[in-house]
Amino acid sequence: MVQPVDVRVFFNFRSPYCYLVSKALFGLLDGYHVNLVWRPLGGWDGRSPPERAKKKVPLARQDIARWAKKMGIPAIPPPITTDPTRAGAVSLLAEECGVLQPYVIQMMMAEWADGLDIGQAEILLDVGARVGLDKVEVSAAMDDPARREQLHANWHEAEELGVVGVPTFVVGDQIFWGNDRLEFVRDHL
Repeated sequence: MVQPVDVRVFFNFRSPYCYLVSKALFGLLDGYHVNLVWRPLGGWDGRSPPERAKKKVPLARQDIARWAKKMGIPAIPPPITTDPTRAGAVSLLAEECGVLQPYVIQMMMAEWADGLDIGQAEILLDVGARVGLDKVEVSAAMDDPARREQLHANWHEAEELGVVGVPTFVVGDQIFWGNDRLEFVRDHL
């Protein structure tokens, strides 16, 4: 039997471009013999550093507004201080529990459609409950040192591969960077 092709997905919950691809990325599994390898990142990993982001935010917000309008989805930026690390840590729990897809979609909607700070415990607990995660497990996962270390390890893996931003999809030696690159991933598969 032919083994599925690994598609590594480097994803940071703070990225608006990850929001734009959050629903479609799971469609990679439809019709293709692939194994989606989830690689969430935390903090500023995979994103422009804070000093560059200050200059980039106005342009990015214009770009996101255009994309959202074209896609027919809301785009309400969350507070600029939102830290995605906890959301990334809880995504590892969601993956373990078999609810990664609804978790990612719901978390990104909370952040970018509702403009909420997904670094706040009450938001994480609410989204977790909506997708069937246990409240105690979500609370523990948020600040679990092992999960945070996994987020850092994911970034080190990304850097070694040559990943410079998110979302990025890695298939073998091919790197596809950007929310609008899924067609190229499909073509490659």
